[in-house]
Amino acid sequence: MNDAVLTREEKVVFALRELYRRYGYLPYRMSKFEEYELYVRNKEFMVGDRVIAFNDTNGKMLALKPDVTLSIIKGGEDRPGEKQKVYYDENVYRVSKSTHRFKEIRQAGLECIGEVDLYDVFETVSLACESMNAIGGDYLLTVSHLGLLTDALSRVSRDPAFLSAASGCVAGKNAHDLKAVCEKSGVSDADYDGLCRLLAANFAPADAPAFLSTLPDSDATREIASLAALLAASPYADKIRFDFSLTGDVNYYNGFIFKGFLRGIASDVLSGGQYDGMMEKLGRKSRAVGFALYLDLLEALDEPEPGFDVDVLLLYGEQNDPAAVMAKANTIRASGKTCSAQRAIPEKLRYRELVDLTKEATKC
Repeated sequence: MNDAVLTREEKVVFALRELYRRYGYLPYRMSKFEEYELYVRNKEFMVGDRVIAFNDTNGKMLALKPDVTLSIIKGGEDRPGEKQKVYYDENVYRVSKSTHRFKEIRQAGLECIGEVDLYDVFETVSLACESMNAIGGDYLLTVSHLGLLTDALSRVSRDPAFLSAASGCVAGKNAHDLKAVCEKSGVSDADYDGLCRLLAANFAPADAPAFLSTLPDSDATREIASLAALLAASPYADKIRFDFSLTGDVNYYNGFIFKGFLRGIASDVLSGGQYDGMMEKLGRKSRAVGFALYLDLLEALDEPEPGFDVDVLLLYGEQNDPAAVMAKANTIRASGKTCSAQRAIPEKLRYRELVDLTKEATKC
């Protein structure tokens, strides 16, 4: 295969397929359409709540799928002791982060569903790093644990209004507004300082023990310590940061969540984590972890267009024998150049060399 004719997105997809197969993930294929009711019932689990819907010939309401994970969960079943490991490369139809309009978006990712354990989380985070590496460029993967933030806020106050407002301040790294929220709820300065340490935390996996030693022992801190130790010894340690201002919907995610960022792109291009809450809402007993890559965002990294559309423009006229034109064009292509045979010079075609069969060959 000639890599020169592939777009960045296509090259990335081929690399990801090979990567996921090496780890034993199997391809998952699905229809472009899904029952509209699936998305109506589960809007809180979707990236956006807008869906392109239409009536089928039998009157049933269908939708162009805006999400892949929901379909995978709906189409699977719980099998004790087993894990379903699948990867996908699908087009979804939703409002794009980059254009804010409906767009056909190519999305790749993987899901591990079943009796998920520490190894599975470690493997998924590792594959997230390898996926970012396959894209190329300077990347960073940030990792958080929802239980840590939930525990810290609950120790301070269980007031729902406080929990909601404080979570928003942490997500925005807004210590100033967090101070106001704490004062309004009667939170002590010591507790406020503790939340600020969580808000400002940003460290490499190897530095996790030092940070965690300042926190009360909990299931969350023990899970973070275990994963951080594995990541610190991995080839991706310098590309990972723990950042507990990274938050997510607790109705969807639980435990670890993570996002991948590429230099030159403002928003995350990879998003994932553990989503047991979503599994439970859809009637599944299994646990799950996975991530998605938003390949439409890679357009921002596309290399500048080449200076020419074709190497050789081959001009011919009525007096030229078609067989002779073909022979000349094939000779040019055999030399490794691209060639476009035309009766006239197209207005916007950029070419390196002009070969005019009605005259002598000339250079541009």
